[in-house]
Order: sequence, then C-alpha cells, then structure tokens
Amino acid sequence: MAAISTERYETGATLLSSVEAESTVRTVNGVELHVVAAGERSDPLVVLLHGFPEFWYGWRRQIEPLVDAGYRVLVPDQRGYNLSEKPSGVRPYRTSECSQDIVELIASEGRDSARVVGHDWGGAVAWDLALRRPEAVDRLAIVNAPHPVVYRHHLLSNPEQLRRSWYAFCYQLPWLPELACRAGNFALLERALRETAAPGTFTDAAFDRYRRAWRRDGALTAMLNWYRAAGRYPPSLPRERIDAPTLIVWGTDDFALTTELAIDADQYCENSRLELLPETSHWVQHERPERLTELLLEAFESDR
Repeated sequence: MAAISTERYETGATLLSSVEAESTVRTVNGVELHVVAAGERSDPLVVLLHGFPEFWYGWRRQIEPLVDAGYRVLVPDQRGYNLSEKPSGVRPYRTSECSQDIVELIASEGRDSARVVGHDWGGAVAWDLALRRPEAVDRLAIVNAPHPVVYRHHLLSNPEQLRRSWYAFCYQLPWLPELACRAGNFALLERALRETAAPGTFTDAAFDRYRRAWRRDGALTAMLNWYRAAGRYPPSLPRERIDAPTLIVWGTDDFALTTELAIDADQYCENSRLELLPETSHWVQHERPERLTELLLEAFESDR
C-alpha cells in the first residue's frame, strides 16, 4: 500500500481533525482506491462503505468512536468517487466488481474477513459481498439499503417503491444526467441532499467538500455509472439468504426507499436485528450519528 501526501489532497484524510488517520492508495481488483485508514493495525477490522453522491467523508462521525472502541477502520472512496480511480465505461461499475474491490481491500490488511458496514450504494455492495463472498464478512451492518432480491420484488409489485425510484431510471440516460447534475455548480446534487434530510443536516462547509469531490475529472460520470451498470447488468447472485449476523438500521422517513424494504430484508437473514429510526431520513449517519455508532458497537461487540 502507498501513503498519500495528504497535504496535496483537500478531500483526503486531513479533513479529520479529531482522530489520527492517513490517506492511502490500495491497488485492488485492478483499480486504485483511495482509502482513509485509522486505528491500530492489529485491532479488529471494520470497513465503512459510502453511497451516492458522497465519498469517504460521509462516515467521518463514525470513524473516531470506532477507533476509540478498539477497531481498525478503513473507509474507501469507492471506485469512481473522489480520489479513487475512475475506470471508463459502464461495465466496470457492476456491483459484483465493486464488492470484489472490498474483498481485496480486506486482504490488503492481511485479513480474511471484516465487519462490513454499508449505506445506500455502499449497502448494495455490502449485501452483494455477504451473498457472493460470505467468508469475507464477520458481521454485516446495513443502513438504508435494500436487499437486492427484496428490491427487485418491490419494484415489480409495489407501486409506491416504483414511484420513489423514478430518478434511478432517469440516470440510465446518456450525458443528460451529467449535464443536469453539473449545472449551477452541482445545484441538483446539493438539493438532493439538503431537501431530503432534516434541516441543518448538511452544512455549507460540507457541501463545499462534496463539490470538490464531484468536480474531479470523470467523477460525475463514474458515480452515475453505478446506476447504469445496475440497470444494464443486474447481478446474478449465488444465494438469497445472509449467513453473517446482520444489523439493519433504517430511517423511516427515507425519501427514496420504503420501510417495507427493511422489514422484508430482515426475513432474508439467518440472524438479524432490525432497528427502525422514526423521524430520521435516508441520511442516518448524519442525522443520528451517535445512535448509529451505538448500534454498530452493540452488534460488533456481541462476540468479543
């Protein structure tokens, strides 16, 4: 692994002021991922996976308390985002490729498995990883991200979920979504965060950092290609049920995903805990950071 001179990277680990962390580059699955790493190398490993349209920074409020609790924490910019490599085309953003990135990221620490946490598209990768490579997941934690089988069923049978997913279908178009998202200094992406979260959740300073990540060469198309790849290359999974002990945390005021998705996903897990958070939006780790961290530690430490 290579360390990054973080002074050169305004969206790297230097954004963290309260915990010792470093920006590193890990070559995994044929791509270079920027990874923020914190905690002792010998401590149990936790991997935090962000979604759209964030980057590693979305987990900043969980990193320090997890390290303080005795965990080694890795938070990658997933492929296509921020400082990570941005392969060209749509096919490289298949969920199976993104989950293989995490298998190899875990191996880059000299580990066979980790506690894996995912939100939004990061949750999709975490579900896929636990289904495709169950040996790599000690514990699974999902935050407002549907189990892939459940999501597919709901798109076909639940008109309300289909209505809420309209934007994902729009993202399948070529170049037009990029044009719309980039207009007005990324005003559409800013509204997508600001107007779907509790007032004051995202500060102006946070949006300045997000815009710096969004404007990196190739980032916007790469981010949207996650949606396009899901539409063109839906994953073929070897199983439907999750073996790893699983925590599902769900903000019930999610603008895009119905709570029924969480309830039904719970039925696909052998050993699970479902925590519904009322008056909480899709952006749980921002609106309820202390409660989410508390739930993660409870889930992680039940076998320590």
